Amino acid sequence: MYKKMQTLNDLILWMQDTDDGVSLKDIMEKYDVSLRTAVRMKDSIADKYPQLKEINGRYNTKRWYLPKGTGREMVNFSMEEIHALQNASKLLSSKSMIDAHYVDTVLHKIKAIIGKDATNRIEPDAEALLEAEGYAFRPGPKIIINTEHLKQLRYAIIACNRIKIKYDSEHNKDWRELFPYGFLYGNKHYLIAWDPTKRKMCHFNLNKIKEIEVLNTYFKRDPHFSLKEFSEQAFGVYQEKPFDVEWLFDAEVADSAAQYTFHPKQEAIRNPDGTLTVKFRAGGALEMDWHLYTWGKHVKVIKPEDFDKRKEYKNGN
Repeated sequence: MYKKMQTLNDLILWMQDTDDGVSLKDIMEKYDVSLRTAVRMKDSIADKYPQLKEINGRYNTKRWYLPKGTGREMVNFSMEEIHALQNASKLLSSKSMIDAHYVDTVLHKIKAIIGKDATNRIEPDAEALLEAEGYAFRPGPKIIINTEHLKQLRYAIIACNRIKIKYDSEHNKDWRELFPYGFLYGNKHYLIAWDPTKRKMCHFNLNKIKEIEVLNTYFKRDPHFSLKEFSEQAFGVYQEKPFDVEWLFDAEVADSAAQYTFHPKQEAIRNPDGTLTVKFRAGGALEMDWHLYTWGKHVKVIKPEDFDKRKEYKNGN
């Protein structure tokens, strides 16, 4: 009975979340039920919610939808869902990311929606679970990011506003005009922006941006630019011409190394002698070297053969 109620609740939410409506065939396929059962499910919802609308879809197929906001009383949140948001807030805070504030805001809104009784019932368990779980963080200083700068940059990215920044750089301390495209988050957080002077996409350490001015002029985003593809060109953040990489992990650490994804497009090969070969194509020799250092004598660089010469990093920003 409980599972049937869950299924009906899910169908009600689905019928609100679609502009095209839901057909009997859709119900049959999603919930793996017969036509007769699909009809009963639809009729049960129609009995409870007379506002159920019927429309004709493609090939004159009947489809049904519910107006937005129907069945608000059915929307609730579990202890696991509350805990997941609390965990997300904790992790984002540890990374000095402004999104932690917005996750906390969502949590407060959820608690207001579900009411005091429900909150008192599920929050103690969620808090207990949060206390029982932790994150292991690398020792060292915590990055401090100017949240006002981040707000300005997000606005400029969405609105396609050009920006001017003053950047803490040995090479150039003048104001620079940029076209902001997005962010890359990691041990350090970076703004990714097109530099019209250099005519290329560059990365700028967020905590080295000293001043920002959002301009009243706009830029046209390159529709072919993909932040995901841009980040995959490098091992880490530093952008340089990609090269073929091949690492050989010895048998002692092969099992451990096999549990890592060193690059999204890597190829991992188990060798007959128990060793592990990892291949991918990317730039970023210095960051590769930093990572390889953690594996010590258990890893050998097969490609590129001139890896030692590639390690020197020249900051072009």
